[in-house]
Amino acid sequence: MKPMKFGVGQPMRRVEDAKFITGKGRYTSDAFPENCLVAGFLRSPHAHARFAIGDLADIRSMPGVKLVLTADDLAHLGSMPCLAPMGNSDGSSMELPRYPVLAEAVVRHVGDAIVMIVAETAEQVRDAIEATPIDFEILPAVVDMRAALAEGAVAVWPGAGGNLAYDNAIGDKAGADAVFAKAAHVVSLTVDNTRLVANYMEPRAGFAEIDEQGRFVLTTGSQGVHGLRDSLAASILKVPPEKIRLITPDVGGGFGTKAVMYREYPLLLEAAKRVAQPVGWVADRTEHFLGDAQGRDNHTTAEMALDADGRFLALRVDILGSLGAYLSQFGPFIPWLGATMATGAYDIPVLYARCRGVYTHTVPVDAYRGAGRPEAAYVLERLVDNCARQLRVKPDALRALNFIPVAKMPYKTQTDRTYDVGDFEGAMKRALEKADAAGFETRATDAQKRGMLRGLGFASYIECTAWGEGEDGIVRLEPDGTFTILVGTQSNGQGHATAYAQTASQYLDVPLDKIVVVQGDTDLVKTGNGTGGSRSIPVGSVMVSGASGKLVEQLKSLASEKLEAAVADLEVADGAIRISGTDRSINYADLAALPNATLEIRTGRDEYIPASATYPNGTHVCELEIDPETGVTTIERFTICDDFGMTLNPMLLAGQVHGGVAQGIGQALLENTVYSDDGQLLTATLMDYCLPRASDIPMIQFETRNIPSTTNPLGLKGAGEAGTIGSCPAVMNAVVDALYRARGVTHFDMPATPSRIAAVLNA
Repeated sequence: MKPMKFGVGQPMRRVEDAKFITGKGRYTSDAFPENCLVAGFLRSPHAHARFAIGDLADIRSMPGVKLVLTADDLAHLGSMPCLAPMGNSDGSSMELPRYPVLAEAVVRHVGDAIVMIVAETAEQVRDAIEATPIDFEILPAVVDMRAALAEGAVAVWPGAGGNLAYDNAIGDKAGADAVFAKAAHVVSLTVDNTRLVANYMEPRAGFAEIDEQGRFVLTTGSQGVHGLRDSLAASILKVPPEKIRLITPDVGGGFGTKAVMYREYPLLLEAAKRVAQPVGWVADRTEHFLGDAQGRDNHTTAEMALDADGRFLALRVDILGSLGAYLSQFGPFIPWLGATMATGAYDIPVLYARCRGVYTHTVPVDAYRGAGRPEAAYVLERLVDNCARQLRVKPDALRALNFIPVAKMPYKTQTDRTYDVGDFEGAMKRALEKADAAGFETRATDAQKRGMLRGLGFASYIECTAWGEGEDGIVRLEPDGTFTILVGTQSNGQGHATAYAQTASQYLDVPLDKIVVVQGDTDLVKTGNGTGGSRSIPVGSVMVSGASGKLVEQLKSLASEKLEAAVADLEVADGAIRISGTDRSINYADLAALPNATLEIRTGRDEYIPASATYPNGTHVCELEIDPETGVTTIERFTICDDFGMTLNPMLLAGQVHGGVAQGIGQALLENTVYSDDGQLLTATLMDYCLPRASDIPMIQFETRNIPSTTNPLGLKGAGEAGTIGSCPAVMNAVVDALYRARGVTHFDMPATPSRIAAVLNA
C-alpha cells in the first residue's frame, strides 16, 4: 500500500489535544446532571476489626440525607468478581472468599467500605458519615507477605486456607535441581518489587441513573465499558447485560487500575434505583489511596546456574505476590503472568518458577502498567547484572553470550511462549553505542573528582502484549462525507483518536479531523474488550485497518457506476475516489448522497482476533550521579533502543515510552507505599507519597530498531507498557553500579531514596 500523507508512519500531532489543553475535555465529573445527589462512604479506620453499626434512624433523618445503605440492605447483590483465579500445583482450585459490596461484620483493610450515604450536598454526606454510630473491636493484622505465611500468623480469611491464596508452579523442578547441583557457578538474588499507587491525574468518579426504559446507566472513567457492564450484570446486579448501559467519557489516566470493578459502581446504581434520582461520587486523593487497587508488591528470590564459560543453564524463581485483603478482578493472575516471562530474552534451557499469592490486611492488588512483566524483567535483569559482577565479566558480554540468537527465531520458551522475531543483541549494542557507554569511565573519573558517584546500568527486556480477545468494529461514511470509527477499546490519554484515524486515513486519504472515533458507550459500540496489555493498537488498529479496506472496496463499487468505470480502474486520492490517471472523481459527500448509498454499503466492518501475542523488546541505558553527602540521585542520561515492530505514529510512540520511563523512574527512586505493622497506610496522601516531577525526568534519547511482528497483518507490537519494563531495572542497576564502585555495595532494594542511600553510604 502506498504511503498516505495522513496515514500510518507519519508523526501526526494528536487531534484530541486541542480540547484538552483548552479545558474542553469532558470527564466524568463534568457530566454530572444538575439534579445529581452526592454519595459518600464510611470507610474503616482499622486494618482488621469486627464492627457493629448502631441505630441509623437519626442518620437517616439528618438534613439532606436521602439514603443510608449497609450490607444488611444489600443481600440481593452478588459478590465482587474475581475473573482470574489461579489453580494450585496439586490440581486443586483456589478458594474465592466473598468480596461484598459493603463489608459484612469484619473489615480487612484500612479503607474497607462499610456504609454508603446519599445526600443533597457533599457537606451533608460528610456530616452524616461523622455522626454514624459504629463500634470496632480491633483485631491483629498482618501486612508483610513473609509474616503472613509464618506459622501462627493471623489469618485474613479464617477457614479459607490461611493466608496462602494459591501455590502454582511452571517448569521442571527436578530438572532444574539437577542442573544446579552440577553447575560451575550459582548466583542468587532476592529483591522486593515495591507496592505502588497508580495516581492517575483524574481520580475515579461516577454517577448512576435509571433511564426511561428502566435500565441502569452508569457513567464512569474506565478502560473498557463492556467488561464492566458484563461483570455488573452477571456477578453483582444479576440482570441481563442489556439492562445496563455503561458510558465512559474522557479519562484522565488508567494504568490498569481503572480496568477493574470497584464497589462504588454497583452501589451507585443501587442508590439511583432506590431514590429515583441520579447519584454521583468523586473520590478524593486519600480515598484513592485507600480504595483503588494498588500495584506490584512482589518478594522474589531468583537463582541462575551457569557453566564455566558463563552460559546460563537453568533458572529458579520463587515469587511471593501480595494480593491484599480481597481478590481484585485480575489480582491472582498478575504474579503468575510475570512468571511466564521469567526467562526474558535469554536462551535458558531449564526453568522452575514457583508463584504464590498471599493475603494481607492491605488494599487489594491488581494490574498496574505492565502487570507482572515489569516484575519479571526487574528480577531477571538485576540477577544478570549480579551474575556479571560475581563472574567478573562485562554485563553486555554476558548478555550477548546468552541472548536468544536471531537464528533461533521463532523461539519457544520454557513457559510455552513463542517469540516470533527479535534481535536482542542488536538492540543492546545500539543502545550502548548511542549512550556512549565506551566513554563512561572518563565521565565517572570526572564525577569522582567533583566528589560525586557515577553509575551506569542497563536492562534488556522482552514482554508479551496484545494476546487473547479480539475487536469487532466498524468504519462508516457519514452523509456529510466524514467518517466514524466505532471501536471497543478505550483511550485513557494514549491518543486513540489520532492513531485510529491515521489507520483509517491510510485507506481513505482524508485529514484526521474528518474522522471521528467513538468509544466508551455500550449503546453505540456493541462489543469490545477494552484497553489493557498494550492491546489497543496491535489489535484495535488491525481491526480498523481491515474495516477501512473493506469500506474502500464497497465505496469503489458504489463509485464505479457513477463514474462509469471499472472498479479496477479506480483509486483513492485526496479525499475522493477517482479514475486512475484522470481528473474524473467523486468526493465522499457526493458518494454518500447517491440513491443507492445505503448504510450497509457505507459501513465497513471487520473483526480481528490475534493468533498470538506480540513481543516488543529493547534495551534501556541509565547513567546517573549520586551525591554521597545527601544521597540525592540525578539521572544524567537515559537512552533507549526499542523494537516495536511497525511504528504507527512516531510522536505518539515516543510519548508512550516517555510516560512509561517516568513511572519506572518513580518506582526506582521515589515512590514508597508504607504500611505500619497494624495496617495503617502511612503514605496515604501526596504529602507522603512521592511522585516523579519534571525535574526528576531526564531528556530521553529514544529510537527504534524495528523488526515487524509476524503475528498480525500490520507488523505492530504493543508499546504502552514497555517504558516501565525496561526503565526500572536499568535505573536500579545504575544505582548499584555507583554504590559498588564507591563502597562495594552489591545489593540495594527500591526505592533508592536519598535517606536510604545516605544510610548505606554512612553505615
